[in-house]
Amino acid sequence: MVSNQINVAVLMGGVSNERGVSLRSGNEVSKVLREAGYNVIEIIVNDTELHELNSYNIDVAFIALHGTFGEDGGVQELLESKGIPYIGPGVEASRLAMDKLASKEIFVSNNLVTPDYIDVSQYGSKEELENAVKSIGMPVIVKPSMDGSSIGIKIANNMEQLHDGISFAQKYRGPVLVEKYIEGNEFTVSILLDKPLPIVEIKTGCCFYSYCSKYKSHDTKYSTKVNITRQVYESIQDLALKAHSALGCTDMSRVDIILGKDGISYLLEVNTIPGFTERSLYPMAAEAANIKFAQLCDILVTNAIKRKGKTLVNQFND
Repeated sequence: MVSNQINVAVLMGGVSNERGVSLRSGNEVSKVLREAGYNVIEIIVNDTELHELNSYNIDVAFIALHGTFGEDGGVQELLESKGIPYIGPGVEASRLAMDKLASKEIFVSNNLVTPDYIDVSQYGSKEELENAVKSIGMPVIVKPSMDGSSIGIKIANNMEQLHDGISFAQKYRGPVLVEKYIEGNEFTVSILLDKPLPIVEIKTGCCFYSYCSKYKSHDTKYSTKVNITRQVYESIQDLALKAHSALGCTDMSRVDIILGKDGISYLLEVNTIPGFTERSLYPMAAEAANIKFAQLCDILVTNAIKRKGKTLVNQFND
């Protein structure tokens, strides 16, 4: 148990398309932090002003917000303006990771392998766009650059599907990204205190890890028993850690990677506020490292407070 009462504001809900997932994450985090002895203040976020913060003496914020004003640096910047420490990466790292195009540029500049891609907004005509896509080669993944949880994503096997996918993705935030579809095995690597946790393999009945696959389908399978060589295993963890560092992330992230049929590991994206629901992969990876869910939340809170130069006497036991 925590020996002195620490006020933890758990921020959940939010203004993004991932509000429902965030509420589930926040509820689970609140429960285990209370059991650990923290004084938990649940704040349902409905706007980007967060005036509720002014009503409490908050020692640390546990951000359980996903997407806009959760992972894009917005809530991080607001918390910093109020002098409230928080879990997870800072403002700029959050902004970069949320923006898939900005992330891609960082990956490429750091020689980190990522699928070929184009920014649809850079092409003035349909012909120029189609020629650029042909240079990548079908099939491709069409996605909005500023949304998470695989929202707004379509796979395109021909030009008609490409334009349908672009129209669909344009309903969401940011420019549209067209990325070479890589067939292979999908893995995710969770980073805790700047160290990789055991890899989780994702197996779905779909062509890609869609929103339905993540939160609704019972066919999606996850496993920490990964059938790859030790060398490949460590190289995937290393790639994830390099991506985490290249974006300037601290404390935690979850990095998605495809091991292609060609034997090459391709970096997809970095998630700065991974899910904390019963289906979430970040707690699953921690569990594989013998870190229970409650302990994981406690580690993140403790570290956030220490990072601000405060002292927390913690007597938490497994």
